[in-house]
Amino acid sequence: MSKPPNVDLPAGARAFPLVTERGEFAAHEAGSARHGTALLLPGFTGSKEDFIALLTPLADAGYRVVAVDGRGQHESPGPSDEAAYGQDELASDVLALLAAVGEGDRVHLVGHSLGGQISRAAMLRDASRAASLTLLSSGPAAVCRAQRERLELLVAGLAVLDMEAVWQAMRELDPPEAADERTPPAVREFLHRRWINTAPQQVTAAARQLLDEPDRVAELAALDLPVHVLSGEADYVWPVDWLDDMAVRLGARRTVVAGAEHSPNVDRPSETAHALVRGWEAAARTGR
Repeated sequence: MSKPPNVDLPAGARAFPLVTERGEFAAHEAGSARHGTALLLPGFTGSKEDFIALLTPLADAGYRVVAVDGRGQHESPGPSDEAAYGQDELASDVLALLAAVGEGDRVHLVGHSLGGQISRAAMLRDASRAASLTLLSSGPAAVCRAQRERLELLVAGLAVLDMEAVWQAMRELDPPEAADERTPPAVREFLHRRWINTAPQQVTAAARQLLDEPDRVAELAALDLPVHVLSGEADYVWPVDWLDDMAVRLGARRTVVAGAEHSPNVDRPSETAHALVRGWEAAARTGR
């Protein structure tokens, strides 16, 4: 899971309920749309807080930025029915979110990890509401073998354990950076609270999507939509060479953020914000 550097909203940002035709979503917002609007979608077990460090640099660059919790994630309500978290349902949420934040204008859509694959599914249904799509550390299909094993254990655990018991078991399986003792106590407490707040049915359905996602790169490449493949220089979910190949197949803009891994938005937020803005500017100029 992504681990934000802090959980305090920067000056000028606000938390609010974003009302859509598919219900309310907890959101953070910063900036004004001098150059456009961006909608940021979190990944597996993530939340809007994963983008806190991007809010100020993107707002300073002239963009209105809206980061959300997906349905059943953290502070967005969700039902206790796993079917409600199928990819078609979540893609419908994305289209509703785009409509709610777009105010008649097309929006730059950014999906991190699983959020990128859900965003892709939304664009394959209706790309007319987006000015561009950024796949942020989000791969072409199902995750790599090591992550498959972790996700299969998680799905099995959630079938017999509650969220607190699974949280304790997960601590034994986290990558080294997740156990960094330098993590501020407030962030550690937030990560635990976010996990407990997330609907277990959402986690199970999301894990199944990551295990089963087909390769839909050719379908996305056929759209008239500027795509940007952005990642760190290492990734434990989808190998970077997979992301390189995906970008080639898409004819997409490709950016690798030095010193970052699966969450460039957290690891190197200034560099990631700069890359996002350059991508949006290129999309506005050339359509790619």
